[in-house]
Amino acid sequence: MEPKRIRVAISHGDINGISYEVILKALANEQILELFTPVIYGSGRVAAYWRTKLELESVSWHQIQSARDAVDGMINLINCTHEDLKVEPGEATEAAGLAAFMALERAVADVQAGLCQVLVTAPINKSVMPADKFPYSGHTQYLQAKAAREEGRSIMLLCARECRVGLVTEHIPVSEVPARLSIELICDKVRLLEATLKRDFGINKPRIAVLALNPHAGDRGLIGREEEEIINPAIAELQDKGFIVFGPYAADGFWGSDRMDSFDAVVAMYHDQGLAPFKALYMNEGVNITLGLEFVRTSPDHGTGYDIAGQGLAREDSLREAIYLAIDCYRARRRYDEATRNPLRRIYHNKGHEDEKIDLRAEDEY
Repeated sequence: MEPKRIRVAISHGDINGISYEVILKALANEQILELFTPVIYGSGRVAAYWRTKLELESVSWHQIQSARDAVDGMINLINCTHEDLKVEPGEATEAAGLAAFMALERAVADVQAGLCQVLVTAPINKSVMPADKFPYSGHTQYLQAKAAREEGRSIMLLCARECRVGLVTEHIPVSEVPARLSIELICDKVRLLEATLKRDFGINKPRIAVLALNPHAGDRGLIGREEEEIINPAIAELQDKGFIVFGPYAADGFWGSDRMDSFDAVVAMYHDQGLAPFKALYMNEGVNITLGLEFVRTSPDHGTGYDIAGQGLAREDSLREAIYLAIDCYRARRRYDEATRNPLRRIYHNKGHEDEKIDLRAEDEY
């Protein structure tokens, strides 16, 4: 039986960055605890260190052994790390990487076991994560390996208000992007994006814009062949299958115009093509969500913030929005799954030598 309130698992991320600052600040307002039950996967000693250093003495938590014991109306915290863990503000340390991994592993396991309903991850530093346990370039790839609904398939999506930006390639060198692109990959990412926009965002017929790779969308092959040989064929294939997809649009002109307002989501070919303009517009409120998982996972759209760690300057807005979006997507997914659980089947009547098909399904899927 599900708890009365949604339990939000929050992994504490890198202990030497701004993670605890944004977590504690986001949860400091008691009214937010009326909306959900937070379960922080981290360290009570580390949380206490940051509470004192940042002078957030009004924030308290209930230490528990299992998410089963989480108390509504309180901040709950599960110890997942070694007791002798040392905090070194602004420093990238192997101990901090291991602590981040241990908390993430426990949080994912509990969400998969149904003890929490959604996962919100605080920022990590990939370079100090234990390589033998975390051979990934980020949260997205780790979660894809652990919890993808379809093996090897996920997509990173950045969201703020009505702006949603998905990526075809993610944390790879720019020099490798052209070789990674393929018709199959673009089609697969758009398919995942459309399915999630329907299921988790309640958008029945998503309109999706696809960006070009090269300047001026390749100028008909003068500035690169990827548009002619890969992106245009992918768009044509998607359109033939009924997807409402347009493009490829030259990225500079697209972001410099009001075209974003005409689409439910944008697909960029590589990381900075989509995220640089997105963060310029929505840095303090953007949310990263991993699509294609068996559960809802979100995170703030910023990093560890070593340069401002311990100074009280970090803003909690993005983490708070990540929590809200996770809850909204979870509820939308439940409504969608309930509405589509028992679709009406097709019925065939035999009339002589011909079959007359009667389709009892509604024209639109809900």
